[in-house]
Amino acid sequence: MKIKYILYTAAAMTMLSFQACTLDEDTSGISNPDDFFRKYSECQSVVNGCYIPIKSIYTYTYMIATECVTDIAYCPSGTLDASLDISPAVPRMGSTVWRNGYLGVQRCNFAVNGIERAYKNEVISEDQYHQLLCEAKTLRAFFYWTLTCFFGNVPFYFDDVTDNEVLSRIQVLPRMDADETRNKVIEDLLSIAPLAPQTRTCDNEADRLGASCAYMLIAKMAMWNKQWDVALDALEHIETIYGSLSQYDYAENILFRNKNTPESIMEIQHTYTQGGLTYTSNVACICQPYPRAANSAIYDGVEIPELGDQATVWAAMRPNVYFCQGLQSKMSKDIRAKYNMAWGYEDKTFNNTNTRPWCGPKFWCPNMQSSADGNNYKVFRYADALLMMAECYFYKENYEKAVEYLDMTRTRAGLSNYTYRTPARLEEEIRNERARELFGEFQRKYDLVRWGIWYDAVTDNSDYAYLQLNTANSRIKPCHRYYPIPDTEVTYSKNNLDNNEYKAYGL
Repeated sequence: MKIKYILYTAAAMTMLSFQACTLDEDTSGISNPDDFFRKYSECQSVVNGCYIPIKSIYTYTYMIATECVTDIAYCPSGTLDASLDISPAVPRMGSTVWRNGYLGVQRCNFAVNGIERAYKNEVISEDQYHQLLCEAKTLRAFFYWTLTCFFGNVPFYFDDVTDNEVLSRIQVLPRMDADETRNKVIEDLLSIAPLAPQTRTCDNEADRLGASCAYMLIAKMAMWNKQWDVALDALEHIETIYGSLSQYDYAENILFRNKNTPESIMEIQHTYTQGGLTYTSNVACICQPYPRAANSAIYDGVEIPELGDQATVWAAMRPNVYFCQGLQSKMSKDIRAKYNMAWGYEDKTFNNTNTRPWCGPKFWCPNMQSSADGNNYKVFRYADALLMMAECYFYKENYEKAVEYLDMTRTRAGLSNYTYRTPARLEEEIRNERARELFGEFQRKYDLVRWGIWYDAVTDNSDYAYLQLNTANSRIKPCHRYYPIPDTEVTYSKNNLDNNEYKAYGL
């Protein structure tokens, strides 16, 4: 694994991140690494820099990698991640996630160690210490959750890279068992989450991550490790903080254009002001009807004034037949269908939606200029936590409680209560309900891999030839459940890292 900075270089990179952050900061007087943590505002500025690598991960290609190679969606894109043209030599999005994932880990390690020194030196109060430490550790956990979901077993370390000795050791770390990595991160978060303010993310200053997101990551990682009681305990904390789901209107809380909504536990923060200094991404480019007629607001034959006439749209992500005609059809009573998918606009039908709709207004960016998608992306929401509780209760064989939590999202969506028949059917329904509720929220592939069904689910249900078996263009192999570690990183590690699973399939 390549470590790209130590000592002053680490400080310089963090300083650069300050300049890109939209939060108000006082960075005056910071001149070298030893002076980074002299007061609260300097500590917070370092933590601010930990958010930056996340934004480089959450792009349209990450949407392709996590949602468009699944059982519910595909994308006929020239971006080759969509067709799984991936190998250790050509890792595609894998390079971006690896580089920014470990850049985030490095920045968080630097922040955690500095905050602990600042508290020991009585630079910050106990309350400030708990808030800052929870935020930094939650961000670090998020990077490790992403890395283990994306690559499986990955190198693990909490060390701050302070000298060449530490650097030399970290450079040659091998893959560590992902379960062990998750256990260490869970233990780390459990040490701080109860001490931080027990608040919703939207109630935190500047929507900073805190205890609720820490509990979410504890639960996410515990469920990978099949630690149902650990997950439930964390999720019960979230339930206490967020209350009844019925108070959160579905449409208001799930549209990407509606930023930092009360139900959100984590969002990717974007801003766009025409002609201004901004941070945007481009997910909407593959989530709006395609194509757009030149110099107009006509998308696939229908005028959509709210989208404007300046948007760049690319070959689009599409729900597949299994999803749009089965799990969540146009004719169902599920109110989520008209937000997840679009067959037309107002009373006009698109030209190319006879069998499959476009992605719906949940993802659209009104008046997008070129490819500057200024929406916030929903990463974790309270509805997700409740469905996780349903799943945990199911695997604890408490089917009555599993149905109780399953029905919370179904009821809000306008569906009738679920009638329990058999454990197998209930398990399938919980999985299907996650598909309906969380469509396009960067998690479907991770769920399928976690359940151990990714390969079969995709090859059984995908409409894309590259992701089907026995087609001339088929590329899908079981090893594609995870991305390979880039070959360059294997070399930097002096071959302590490996891609043995890909090698077994001739890649």
